[in-house]
Amino acid sequence: MSRSDRLIRLMQVLRRLPSPVTASRLALEMEISERSIYRDIQSLRSSGAIIDGEAGYGYTLTEDPSLPPMHFEADEVEALALGLHTVVKLGNSEFTYAAQNALVKLEASLPQSMRQRLRHATVGSHILRNTPTSEADFPGLRDAIWNEQAVCLDYLDLKDRLSKRKVWPLTIYFFSEVQALISWCCLREDFRMFRLDRIKSVEFLDEFFRPKRVGLLRDYFEREKECE
Repeated sequence: MSRSDRLIRLMQVLRRLPSPVTASRLALEMEISERSIYRDIQSLRSSGAIIDGEAGYGYTLTEDPSLPPMHFEADEVEALALGLHTVVKLGNSEFTYAAQNALVKLEASLPQSMRQRLRHATVGSHILRNTPTSEADFPGLRDAIWNEQAVCLDYLDLKDRLSKRKVWPLTIYFFSEVQALISWCCLREDFRMFRLDRIKSVEFLDEFFRPKRVGLLRDYFEREKECE
């Protein structure tokens, strides 16, 4: 196999496998060495592909310059409509505004026949919501997650005991009644979940954990899957 063919195949594997995908898994799929995977990842990055991650934590293809502009099928439009309308109903003001804007942009990009699918979708959602008020800095936490920035939380546990927790924030999860920050606790050296409505304040530290978030999230979801 020529090197150019190998790079094309690697892109296809990155698109197909659940991300983040480790170099060892890529090497197994490609039937080449991990060292060759590292070199090929750098070559793809140099050609314009945006691939997040590093050795030991896995890789995620976030932007693929070889893909053409998107074309949606009817069921794909309805799936997007269902998802965006559900986000609007979650009650988070920042995401409600973003979802409404996304719906407007999506509608503007569709041909007239598909706009009808978006406006009059055959599926819908209803959320019973009684989300407690949260004092947490939601936009700030999202920035910290994206920038892989450590934070210190003033947290009130279920027994109303206040404590300080230094954590690496990984993702925010929306449950039916609460929103929770899934983190790596630096004290316990393990994963912990913190309800946003019980976070009293957030201090953003001058400390970063890039590129560990991708690998930690992979480990967290693998552990959750084993517990199901």
